[in-house]
Amino acid sequence: MKFLYDDESFSFEALRAAGYAAYGGADLGEVLVTCRKIPEGDEEAWSAQWGATAARVERIGRDALAAGHRVSAREALLRASNYYRTADFYRREDPAADTESERLAKASQQTFADAAALLDTPARAVRIPYEDTTLPGYLFFADDSGTPRPTLIYHGGYDSTLEENYLALAAGALRRGYNVLTFDGPGQGSTVRDLGLHFRPDWEAVVTPAVDFALTVPELDAEKLVLVGTSLGGYLAARAAAFEHRIAACVLHDGVDDFHEVVKALAARAAATPGGIEEMMAQDTQVRWVVRNGRWTLGVSDLDELVKASEAYTMAGIADRIACPTLVLDAENDQFFKGQPERLIGELTCQKELILFREDEGGGEHCHEGAISLFHQRTFDWLDTLLAH
Repeated sequence: MKFLYDDESFSFEALRAAGYAAYGGADLGEVLVTCRKIPEGDEEAWSAQWGATAARVERIGRDALAAGHRVSAREALLRASNYYRTADFYRREDPAADTESERLAKASQQTFADAAALLDTPARAVRIPYEDTTLPGYLFFADDSGTPRPTLIYHGGYDSTLEENYLALAAGALRRGYNVLTFDGPGQGSTVRDLGLHFRPDWEAVVTPAVDFALTVPELDAEKLVLVGTSLGGYLAARAAAFEHRIAACVLHDGVDDFHEVVKALAARAAATPGGIEEMMAQDTQVRWVVRNGRWTLGVSDLDELVKASEAYTMAGIADRIACPTLVLDAENDQFFKGQPERLIGELTCQKELILFREDEGGGEHCHEGAISLFHQRTFDWLDTLLAH
């Protein structure tokens, strides 16, 4: 689905940012006037223009807050957080040494934290014990009654952030009476820069501490914990569900059977290209971003190491260990994991369902960006029906 750009990656990321308008994370006019100042494939302009829009909208929020306009402040700060995240997205050449990347990331985190405190039921910032440190998270409550409710334990994927997780899933869950515990796992959001943590394939080592933590919160129904993972999180959540059996259901948004297969295919294309991966990265925004983000989040130095590091990210031989009912989502035009959800559903032996989102209904992009209402309707209707029994 082309959106504003011919460049596939720019089109997708603009659509991703705009799609969060459904939950107050964007205004379409702000997206349009920002993108029209950004030439095709110009990553520096992308960062500068999205950063400028974010700063302008943040000022609206700060002024509203100072004047006592709580709702206006919350709305503007939420949009600013999404725009700061978008501004930082392509700054992956050397994030550890990129002070502007750090500034944008911190601004996204702070504006969201300030917005979350202004929700009708304020979010609770938490730290989830993990090995010898803690993972940052948020608890979102459907209300302040203290009633135990079905709860989503939610994490993103290859490039998600804790703050984005509210717009991507939590906001829709709250409207339907679910509580949400969401967090940045190793390799995600602030954990890389602040804690030096990188992705790990044995994601049960991350989800099990999250479940342990959830069970200490009285408002979370211990019998109705649902694990949800987005994008690469579709592998991570599936892997965790194969070994962590205290969850009542699992949603893979979307299904991922083998991450290594994707990275290996990229390396094969590079080997067959004159100039190799350097030439591909110079010419292709998406390839450039995938490799750079992989180096950052997996803690490797080049494509060969990325290929090696990704080997263990497969559900082969363990998919049949998932015991809970599992919903696998699929996207007709997925540019990253095409065909993998269908393959994964065939390997599952638990109660299962596959839902395909089609291009002609607006949901065909990876993780159904731009069709968030449809994604939430189908996912939560499935969960409502399942958990009612």
